[in-house]
Amino acid sequence: MHETITGAVFKEMLFYGAASVAAAKQNINDLNVFPVPDGDTGTNMSLTIQAAATELKKKGPRTVEEVAGIAANAMLRGARGNSGVILSLLFRGISKSLKGQEEADGVALASAMQEGVAAAYNAVMKPAEGTILTVSRLAADAAMSAAGDENTVEHILEAAIRQGGETLKETVNMNPVLKRAGVVDAGGKGFLIILEGMLACLRGEAMPELDESQATRDKADFAELGDEDITFTFDTVFIVRKTKACDLAPFRSYLNSIGDSIVISEGDDMFKVHVHTDIPGDALNAAQQYGTLEVAKIENMRIQQEDMAAGRKTISADELEDDDAQGMPEEEPEERKPYGFLAVCAGDGLAAVFRDMGADGVISGGQTMNPSTESILKEIEHTNADTVFVLPNNKNIIMAAQQCVGLTDKNVVVIPTATVPEGISAMMAVDLESGDAKSIEQTMIDAAKNVSTAQITYAARDSDFDGNDIHEGDFLALLDGKLFGVDKNISVLLEKLAAVAAERDAEFINVFYGEDVDEAEASCDAACFSEKLPDAEVSVLSGGQPVYYYIISME
Repeated sequence: MHETITGAVFKEMLFYGAASVAAAKQNINDLNVFPVPDGDTGTNMSLTIQAAATELKKKGPRTVEEVAGIAANAMLRGARGNSGVILSLLFRGISKSLKGQEEADGVALASAMQEGVAAAYNAVMKPAEGTILTVSRLAADAAMSAAGDENTVEHILEAAIRQGGETLKETVNMNPVLKRAGVVDAGGKGFLIILEGMLACLRGEAMPELDESQATRDKADFAELGDEDITFTFDTVFIVRKTKACDLAPFRSYLNSIGDSIVISEGDDMFKVHVHTDIPGDALNAAQQYGTLEVAKIENMRIQQEDMAAGRKTISADELEDDDAQGMPEEEPEERKPYGFLAVCAGDGLAAVFRDMGADGVISGGQTMNPSTESILKEIEHTNADTVFVLPNNKNIIMAAQQCVGLTDKNVVVIPTATVPEGISAMMAVDLESGDAKSIEQTMIDAAKNVSTAQITYAARDSDFDGNDIHEGDFLALLDGKLFGVDKNISVLLEKLAAVAAERDAEFINVFYGEDVDEAEASCDAACFSEKLPDAEVSVLSGGQPVYYYIISME
């Protein structure tokens, strides 16, 4: 029986917790209430605690204080999604409580768990019952009570898990949404699994083994990659300065014919291209009909793979640039502007919309791909402005963005946009001459509230949600975050949404079609909005977003 734990033991406990939640992440994901393909609670929690495990492997902390501190800082930056952020907050409180301690007994760990719960509750504006917050709170209370009976770490963890399990079963009755779906809370389940993994470590049980589909690595094992895994030889990146207004669609089609992994980022006066191809010269020559080639980087991926597999240092074009720059006078840094804007979205078309409206940067992310706090923070640091407004455009990214406040010397203002249309509406309302940051913030928040968002996706699994008999592959329509309709015909759902838009006398309708829909199909599908709202301005635009066939704004 472990009465106390050292830093080395606590570190191993966290490794077990990380492995346990990674092994169970798909089961946790499957508890997602909506059957849409965004059930990523398990994935987000796993990636968040894995950030701590990765950092702890790099360092040799000796005390529980050092282990807790390293874990909390790594999880803060690696937090993804609301569940990941709350998990990081729980460990931030634990770290605060364990300061100054070389070892921890049962009372110390129980107190730390309670401090973690307090930190999490303080950060959530409207805590809901029947969530990870409830499970962690009652588990921590049980741990503290148990520590009064027997002051050993194993005993208090057993008590916490026992109470946590009972609470988890009750979450289905605490939360109306969970009750309708007939499932327990996914975040609470993930937290309990982490505690179970930590207890398993103390008991000397085997660490969960991950198969290849569950495991993630700090870096790729290049020895496992063969030459046959590389389709095209040259990783080619270049920037072209436009000499005239141009449509890059034909160029994109050409690149598709000679390569893959194509990404084109377009601005008003330039565009940047990334492509894997065997004939980089042809790609560069074709690009010059649209403007002047400014800079290019070409790297042989086959040679790089061979070097990495053999453990040799690879030569990167970036290093050559650094060498060439030796002795060159440094450029004067640009003076910071007062305000900058960042948007989170997935899809080239949506990214272009935000850039056209003045966004300084676009962070790739959305449903099924929540960016970490660290990813958002990096873009904030790259934005040359004193105040940076961040548009998460997804309710599951808002908290991760808010964690950036205080991690930089810049003033970070998170506009709590829950959808892409809300973000677009907020950006359209920006008037830099209207006043200070506070007034700009309020204007953006007010504008975001004035738009309704409809989304059409597919059912990722069979479900009986809210009386709807849903089958895998059915089309699902969401309206302002709630399930609106289910049908095997997407046109039926669009007709119903058009009727709602007509009832609300919508004046502006934007239909953004996703990567799995072509322009002709989208124009045909969106015709119902023009028919039902002949006086409204209806626009059909390429969003290029994954997961959602259509994202529709009604204003």
